[in-house]
Amino acid sequence: MVEIIFYVEDQERSKLFYEKLFQSKAILNVPGMTEIQIENGFKLGLMPENGIAKIITPAAPHPSSGKGIPRCELYIHVQNIEEWVLRSISGGAKLISSPENRDWGDRVAYVMDPDAHILAFAKKI
Repeated sequence: MVEIIFYVEDQERSKLFYEKLFQSKAILNVPGMTEIQIENGFKLGLMPENGIAKIITPAAPHPSSGKGIPRCELYIHVQNIEEWVLRSISGGAKLISSPENRDWGDRVAYVMDPDAHILAFAKKI
């Protein structure tokens, strides 16, 4: 099992965004943590910035100090890139790069979620 956890400003906003994007309801949604099952063996967690800050500060900077700065990328292989781009934008994402054939053999589009996490929607060429 792999779980990637995004630190988010607004847990509810992010929950709604990712439920719509992955067309999947949260399997856990309690104050301080939301989990969405993406595939067998992979979950996306959403944790409020202020919650994780209680654990990691002062040894690490408060996550909100990176607000608006892309800090990670979730690279997702999909069948229909345009569908995923439209679904993400309708949920509040910002288009960063339209689908293009990339040097590494994938056609990829990039969007930025409401917390500036980069989402790449890819398909083998």
